Amino acid sequence: MLVGLDRLPSLASLVSRLRSAPFGLLAHAPSVDRNLLHISDVLERLDLRAARIFGPEHGYGGEAQDMVGVAGAVDPRSGAPIVSLYGDRFDDLSPRASDLAGLETLLIDLCDVGSRYYTFVWTAWLAVRAAAAAGIHCVLLDRPNPIGGTSAPCEGRPQLQRYLSFVGLEPIPVRHGLTAGELVAHVARLHGLGLGPDEALEVVGVEGWDRGILASHWDRAFVMPSPNMPTLDTALVYPGGCLLEGTNLSEGRGTTRPFEIFGAPWLDGRALARALHGAGLEGFVARPITFAPTFHKHAGQTCGGVQVHVTHPDRFRPVAVYTAAIALACRQAPDQFRFRTERYEFVDDIPAIDLLFGNGEVRRAMLEQRPLLEILLLACGVPASWTEDHAAAVSLPRT
Repeated sequence: MLVGLDRLPSLASLVSRLRSAPFGLLAHAPSVDRNLLHISDVLERLDLRAARIFGPEHGYGGEAQDMVGVAGAVDPRSGAPIVSLYGDRFDDLSPRASDLAGLETLLIDLCDVGSRYYTFVWTAWLAVRAAAAAGIHCVLLDRPNPIGGTSAPCEGRPQLQRYLSFVGLEPIPVRHGLTAGELVAHVARLHGLGLGPDEALEVVGVEGWDRGILASHWDRAFVMPSPNMPTLDTALVYPGGCLLEGTNLSEGRGTTRPFEIFGAPWLDGRALARALHGAGLEGFVARPITFAPTFHKHAGQTCGGVQVHVTHPDRFRPVAVYTAAIALACRQAPDQFRFRTERYEFVDDIPAIDLLFGNGEVRRAMLEQRPLLEILLLACGVPASWTEDHAAAVSLPRT
């Protein structure tokens, strides 16, 4: 299997284009080839140096925690300025005209994990949109989706228009089954941008990828794309596990298994595990545990909770499992459980859980303790039209 970066050295016309005029680079620490060589080293071997570097959430080096603004810097190797695309305001998420001035091409290589909330794909889209407005050609080096590229396991209702945000700038399912390049191209087409070597966006596609397999069967290492995404197991649960960010349950940050582990000081993990196993969902075991996060929610406190072990990935539906877990935790401890009310991903006036679900109905159904099946239907359903949209996105032009 060859990802976009693996293919770059063999694309003579693209290399020539990058060599002939100043280009920018939007990348981060996991932007590596099959030999784990970082994109900066691959470019150096091709005698290419970016005039300007852009970094997404967590920074170009990948060291910052979630929702922490990153300052600009200078690349110590090349001396190129590093422009942060994750600051303190929504406007900081897009490159400014002055950041793009003098560039002919923007080269993008960001890793995605197949979930609507994961912000790198939206950083890529905002960069493409800004570059197109400035007349700058974008080249996105694509990578496979580590949790699979078919539409069959897609889940999570697309957002209503009012709930679009940086954890989902366009209405799509939570688990969408696309690569970053396919998703950005899909959104670019919806916004009227052309696709191809002479258009606004060119996607260098992945060769030799079986869309039906997980990253555990790839012929390359899984490189953690962000500080709290250490393993493929994390990526498998993340489409559901990220929902915990909208609650006062610890999502396992400050442990070695974030998003797989979750709980709170007042939660009965054994009772929650029993209830989850009785919900009629498949492909996992919820193991009761106690844990003490070293940072983030409930830092230093002993929490009751569970660890989700995915036993059958083909049958596991993370949005359903974690939606059920949140609803059951709300029922178990109604006086202690809370939905997050603090500012979340640059939004002050909509609860985080509503942004994540893409509507306010699921939260209200949980608070009203409606039947669990009704809650799952509200949270997890994918419109039949997504099968067609998915097929169309997979078929979009690429190099």
